[in-house]
Amino acid sequence: MSIIIAIILAGILGILTGSIVNATVLRTKAGLPLMSRARCLSCVEPIHWFDLIPVLSYFVLKGRCRRCSAAIEWQYPAVELAMGLLFALFAARVVLGLGIPSYITGTETGILFVRDAVISVFLVIIFLYDFRFSVIPDKFSIPAIILVILFNALLGASPFSLLLGGLALGGFFAVQYLVSQGRWVGGGDIRMGLLMGFLLGLPVGLVALFLSYVLGAVGGLVLLLGGHRSTTSHVPFGTFMAGAIVLAMLFGPWLLNSYMALLQ
Repeated sequence: MSIIIAIILAGILGILTGSIVNATVLRTKAGLPLMSRARCLSCVEPIHWFDLIPVLSYFVLKGRCRRCSAAIEWQYPAVELAMGLLFALFAARVVLGLGIPSYITGTETGILFVRDAVISVFLVIIFLYDFRFSVIPDKFSIPAIILVILFNALLGASPFSLLLGGLALGGFFAVQYLVSQGRWVGGGDIRMGLLMGFLLGLPVGLVALFLSYVLGAVGGLVLLLGGHRSTTSHVPFGTFMAGAIVLAMLFGPWLLNSYMALLQ
């Protein structure tokens, strides 16, 4: 029962964090202080605390502002639920001992959960920001890289594997940037490559890289068929990289082992 309670509590924490993620994305774009009072984007009236309850308020208000009846974006409950699911999955991995890196001892699993939860917040922010606004702000990617290095040092991860991963994956995108003079990828993609490598190391980082292109191809096709992009439109690759990193955090070792088993 304690395992179930731990997972549920982690999920609730994730839902609450999702509300902060939404506010961070929208306020950063609008140039508003992150600690400013929540206001309706349409009528600019302050939103009362009882209309800010994650997930619940959206459905109680039927997706409409209480004052002006303007539609509330579905992004709000979707991100809150997604963060709840991510935190619950990270907690389940820790308490059930699934896919835990070999260098982590039993006493360090709590730190592993905190690392994954914190980095997932940055990744979801990047996912949303790049998808909506086609840019990966340094204020999100660089702190994430620094935190990953600090967390992994605290966990006793192999510096060689992580350094090699960061240089290999960051260098992969840096070469593309130089060859294409910034037409194929941007500086934000290079930093995402560094984050991918420093977080996951090798060879799991290669799984995330592969997943990035799979998600990018599928996502780009969906956007094209849905009329949201044209064949000449910019594809928010940082969005797909962020999603791939999260998937690799959860399932990377399992995917890698499954692939290696097929080769034997």
